[in-house]
Amino acid sequence: MTDNKSKFRISEERRRILLVEDDIINQEMIRESVSGTYDLIVAETGEEALTIISERYETLSIVLLDLNLPGIKGIEVLKIIRSVPAYSRLPVIVMTSDSEAEVECLSLGAIDFIPKPYPASKVILARILRTVELFENRDILRFTERDHLTGLYNKEFFYRYAEQLDLYHKDAPTDAIVFDIIRFRTINDRFGKTHGDEILKNIARKALDIVNEAGGIVCRSYADKFMIYCPHRADYGVILNALSVPLGDGENHVRLRMGVYSDVDKTLDIERRFDRAKMASDSVRDNLASPIGIYDNSMREAEMLADRLINDFSAAIRDKQFVVFYQPKFNVRGDEPVLSSAEALVRWKHPKLGMVISPGTFIPLFEKNGLIQELDRYVWSETAAQISDWKKRLNVSIPVSVNVSRIDLYDPNLTDRLLGIVKANGLSVEELLLEITESAYTENSEHIVEKVEKLRKLGFKIEMDDFGSGYSSLSMLSYMPIDALKLDMQFIRSAFGERIDTRLLEAMIRLADSFGVPTIAEGVETAEQVSVLKRMGCDIIQGYYFSRPLPADEFDKFIKFKQPVFV
Repeated sequence: MTDNKSKFRISEERRRILLVEDDIINQEMIRESVSGTYDLIVAETGEEALTIISERYETLSIVLLDLNLPGIKGIEVLKIIRSVPAYSRLPVIVMTSDSEAEVECLSLGAIDFIPKPYPASKVILARILRTVELFENRDILRFTERDHLTGLYNKEFFYRYAEQLDLYHKDAPTDAIVFDIIRFRTINDRFGKTHGDEILKNIARKALDIVNEAGGIVCRSYADKFMIYCPHRADYGVILNALSVPLGDGENHVRLRMGVYSDVDKTLDIERRFDRAKMASDSVRDNLASPIGIYDNSMREAEMLADRLINDFSAAIRDKQFVVFYQPKFNVRGDEPVLSSAEALVRWKHPKLGMVISPGTFIPLFEKNGLIQELDRYVWSETAAQISDWKKRLNVSIPVSVNVSRIDLYDPNLTDRLLGIVKANGLSVEELLLEITESAYTENSEHIVEKVEKLRKLGFKIEMDDFGSGYSSLSMLSYMPIDALKLDMQFIRSAFGERIDTRLLEAMIRLADSFGVPTIAEGVETAEQVSVLKRMGCDIIQGYYFSRPLPADEFDKFIKFKQPVFV
């Protein structure tokens, strides 16, 4: 059993008072006043008091300071306490018979006075209790409102204080600014987390200097992300340069990225204003030459459209506004290209906006907020039903590839969902091809590989989509579980661009062939490209040379002829 003497509980710890007093009688009077409530530590000189404070300041609740001390006087002790940041949280009550010293001591940071000769014990105790409670509440508030690493406001309190600034400066033009460190994770990996923390603290100090000089407030919202709310200004480049600190590697400095919502609309809530600043920052994410983004009307229009699309999503699913188009894929290994399969591509037939909403707009939006899972399942079901219709009506089985998003691969019920869709439509698993982007394999690759292997064991064919978009290396082909390699459209266009250079393209096709993996080239637009790709050994070609994506009824002609119709 543990010895009770070795136990300690915070509730049993009594607060400690440092009494700085050289008069024995006065010491005993104070001791009698506080003995039932506080533990008393006595110092008889200023030197002794400063030694105790340096050693025990973290556990002291208050300092009772006599001004008339031998050696270092009480006024000097007070000045030192207030000048050292670590000690500055300590409340000091001055004890003196000199009423004229009151103003000077208050200006130096004393909280209260106990006059000499001392008043009744209950008066002394009441003043001490009130001061300790006041400062403990202040410390608790400070702890909850501040980021523990940098000492800046945390995001929640930052928003509250920003609202208060608006109350006092309703008509003053104000800017919302966000900034962060470019590739901060790399800095942590290279120099270590401790060094990374020092960089964050240095940047925080510089940001605080900026708002202290020009007005405003600053916070660290999370990780390496900071926010400033300040009077409107135009010298954002000056701010960004002032915030940069040495990297710790020779003369290099940390690179920052900034987003600004200038002269904010104060009818918007605070969080929405900084969302706009963040949107501006995101607009320059990959632009190292121009790392400052300014929120403008085009971003506002994009934001309004995004809100509308998100709000309209549920109705679009319910009313089948999403329409699946099909782009044919042709096997070009023989003398004539032959229809081998198709890719399902979703389009949105919006009741008010029509077909003008690009998939390049709504798909990334839905990927960002998680709605892509529901859209993917919708496309899988619609595609499977269409394959079944072609089988029944035209007596032809046309495999169609559907996209499986990265987030889908984390769904524990993914295999059951896909099997259920295949079974419900009377299909075999080989008829629903699964496209998984190259980038998906690079995030938590062990989990992704395991999930893809499980799908392949069930008979599903896996196509790696967007290969060559820059995320991975050719060595991936030696161990990634795939059944076909789909070359990225932009990679194809680059190879056949103004300065035609197809060497890497040919190397990729040959390497894939050496692993027994057929290649699919998408985005092919000319007869020359078809000829060159065929000569290189590319197996399947997809693109506008053969056909744009088509609604199901127009795709029928490809099924009937099984050869290019050139629509």
